[in-house]
Amino acid sequence: MVRIGLVGIGFMGMIHYLAARNLGGARVEAICSREPKKLAGDWRGIQGNFGPAGTVMDLAGIKKYDRLDALLADPDIDLIDVCNPTHLHPQTALAALQAGKHVLVEKAIALRPEDADAMVAAAKKAGKLLMVAHVLPFFPEFAFAAEAVRSGKYGKLLGGHFKRVISRPDWSSEIGDASKTGGPAVDLHIHDTHFIGLLCGVPARVFSSGVMENGAVQYLTTQYLYGPGGPAVSCSSGAVAQKGRMFVHGYEVYLEKATLVYESGATPLTLLTADGKADRPAVDAGDPLAAFTAEIQAAADGVAAGKEPPLLSGQLARDALVLCHRECDSVRTGAPVAVS
Repeated sequence: MVRIGLVGIGFMGMIHYLAARNLGGARVEAICSREPKKLAGDWRGIQGNFGPAGTVMDLAGIKKYDRLDALLADPDIDLIDVCNPTHLHPQTALAALQAGKHVLVEKAIALRPEDADAMVAAAKKAGKLLMVAHVLPFFPEFAFAAEAVRSGKYGKLLGGHFKRVISRPDWSSEIGDASKTGGPAVDLHIHDTHFIGLLCGVPARVFSSGVMENGAVQYLTTQYLYGPGGPAVSCSSGAVAQKGRMFVHGYEVYLEKATLVYESGATPLTLLTADGKADRPAVDAGDPLAAFTAEIQAAADGVAAGKEPPLLSGQLARDALVLCHRECDSVRTGAPVAVS
């Protein structure tokens, strides 16, 4: 049994807790929060842009800690699940690794690439797993696209366009604070840069245009420049939509022998082939919590096997963060920016 200590009971902490109830061979053994009412199970007032609203939780049998160091000293904890605000991820993850714990940290891995580098290096030094919870590849529509590219079943990836647009995230004061989240160009868009990195690798350069507010990029469109031979990939992402369209994400992926189309709330996953057929692959489009369960299950299985799950790679998450920063640099300068 992999025993999990959950740090941070905000929206994502609640989602991870709910998702973890369906794990096999793993369970949440302890939670850590600075708020006494949350340790007592009063999670009313927690809300986000999907999933259930917070309620009064039965935490019988769950250890409660109000200090991180006390949780890290617990010998019964194998994996620390870091769900506190992004600006706290580095110090929390580093402390957990130094305490000899494996770590799963909610995206984004950090706000600054140098902090992400320090986290990756610390995991190697400690001989522990640093896994980053990028849930998008665990959603069925995105898992299908990733497998289609990886397998080569439909030929070479030629190009694609990705989209992720929300209205202003006013359900939480913290999520709207760019100093804690990096703003939409990091907190939101990093889903896209992670998935693009998974499918295509790291591009040589990026060229972005966008909209800024109070020094933070709110919305951008990027071309990922892989050089001669492509693939030709672009993405539009940010917090720019009106309330009538709270959230939309999707893609068009162009392969040599097929085109994949998906847009949440509008176009179900569709496979277009050269014979003119439009097939609807059978995917489970049910409870979004299932994707988080699959994500955390992959982390627990990684701990049990002593092997990093590829979809939760710390290096892949670090590269996704660097891409976000290079894109913001391109928005500010109006010029292509090299990705080192």
